[in-house]
Amino acid sequence: MLGPAITLASATAAVAAGYQSMSPTGQWYGRTFIGNPRPSRQLALTFDDGPNDPHTLRLLELLATHNVHATFFLIGRYVRHLPQIVREISAAGHVIGNHTFTHPLLIFKSENEIRRELTDCRCAIEDAVGAHSNLFRPPFGGRRPAVLRVARELGLQTIMWNIPGDDWKVSAAAMIEEKISQKIRGGDVILLHDGQHKQLGVDRSQTVLATGRLLTRYKDEGFEFLTIPQMLNTTR
Repeated sequence: MLGPAITLASATAAVAAGYQSMSPTGQWYGRTFIGNPRPSRQLALTFDDGPNDPHTLRLLELLATHNVHATFFLIGRYVRHLPQIVREISAAGHVIGNHTFTHPLLIFKSENEIRRELTDCRCAIEDAVGAHSNLFRPPFGGRRPAVLRVARELGLQTIMWNIPGDDWKVSAAAMIEEKISQKIRGGDVILLHDGQHKQLGVDRSQTVLATGRLLTRYKDEGFEFLTIPQMLNTTR
């Protein structure tokens, strides 16, 4: 009788471990930042998978109109292709984070491969704009203890999120806004995308529109939009 029970327990543990390796809010494998644990009137907009022409530039124009700064997690190989956009992100006062060089699922990579992805991305960003933040976001949110350990060894802080916009699969700005607004409580880290890991030039016009709707809506409701470093400072 113990055999089936042990098998079931092992399977349950494996499922739980797999969930924790991909869940943005999971903390089994080490602490990561997912927002302010206490509700507040603060929100952080984060954008992954850029830089991406022209939609990153359109986001910069929109954010400037609202006098809001965001955090951009950039893919190193795209940084090599579009360093001028990276310089514009930096010049506008936004925060730049490391999103690896090629955007692999790191839970399947060796420690040497993880380190190379992070250092190559860091070098690409430094070549474009010089020193930047120590923030890192794992592609797809995938991590295991080795991923977080290598990041720490490189002086990087792992940043996740607690509200996904699902703009990579939702096609309309109103739907993106609604999905996010259903979960807003304050102190949240919102995940959106100004690019796509598979290719440059992907259409993110709906993300830009959704961002504008979110900025207008939540500024009118008295929320303040912060960068990740600013939000980190409020939680210490």
